Amino acid sequence: MSTPAASSEKTRLLAPSSGQALALGLLGVGLFALSLPMTRLAVGSTRSPQLSPEFVALGRAAVAGVLAGIWLLWQRAPLPGRRDWALLAGVAGGVVFGFPLLTSIALREVDAVHASLILALLPLFTAALGALLAGQRPSAGFWLCALLGAALVMAYALLHGAGHIALHLHWADGLLAGAMLSAAVGYALGGHLTRSRPAGQVIGWALVLSLPLTVPAAWWLRPTAPVQLSAWGGFAYVAVVSMWLGFLAWYRALALGGAVRISQLQLLQPFLSMLAAAALLHEVLDLTTLSFAGAVLAVVFVARRMPVHEAPHPAPRS
Repeated sequence: MSTPAASSEKTRLLAPSSGQALALGLLGVGLFALSLPMTRLAVGSTRSPQLSPEFVALGRAAVAGVLAGIWLLWQRAPLPGRRDWALLAGVAGGVVFGFPLLTSIALREVDAVHASLILALLPLFTAALGALLAGQRPSAGFWLCALLGAALVMAYALLHGAGHIALHLHWADGLLAGAMLSAAVGYALGGHLTRSRPAGQVIGWALVLSLPLTVPAAWWLRPTAPVQLSAWGGFAYVAVVSMWLGFLAWYRALALGGAVRISQLQLLQPFLSMLAAAALLHEVLDLTTLSFAGAVLAVVFVARRMPVHEAPHPAPRS
């Protein structure tokens, strides 16, 4: 049994880690929140196109992959086990190829404020897939919240297609939905891998594994016409920060503070993305968007407090 003095000492020793986890978590969310506005800056709009979406998606992965390779060598990280390569390929398919490519194409068509709300359900889908991978069963309340959240996003997409009031879906919304599912799969598989190795190594090896595809593709897709300097600035941000440094801060925060507590900070990300898009790109942040964003995040907040049950183990045969 711990004495009061021992408990006080333990609390004092744990407090810095808790504060550091919160600070790193907020840093990670803040860095990720700029990803959509910076991607929009890099690809431009249909009226003023800049870098091609395909180059932005694959080029950012190539740059981040080189940085990841250098970091893994510096860390002397061991090679993944034979069984891990397939899971790493799944992580790469989700967060190295799927999410960046689909969001880059979509953000040429719709503004970053619109995309931020469509992607606001990402934490919910990630939690659902993570629970299923772990052999758990989300409760009926969790799935009800998921359906309600999806209905809200669908209603917003219908009422606010392509960034203006409309009563139809924009095809880019389908790409954003696919991007959300891709990222959820990548995050869930990555979370499964972090049980056996540091989380920073998971995204690092996924990026390095992708280099034989991303480097030649990025070189082939490189721009041949001049683009604005701001577009290159957006590209540099998503390549170095969104694709690499942000992951290091976020995964370190999860390791120090625990996924349950730190992941709640993701609720801030859509609002921060919208504010950044309004400030950096002068996009309109109207009452309809804010109302739907608040409703969607409230649903996500409630869903993440719903019980998740362990799957029943099969009865041993007699």
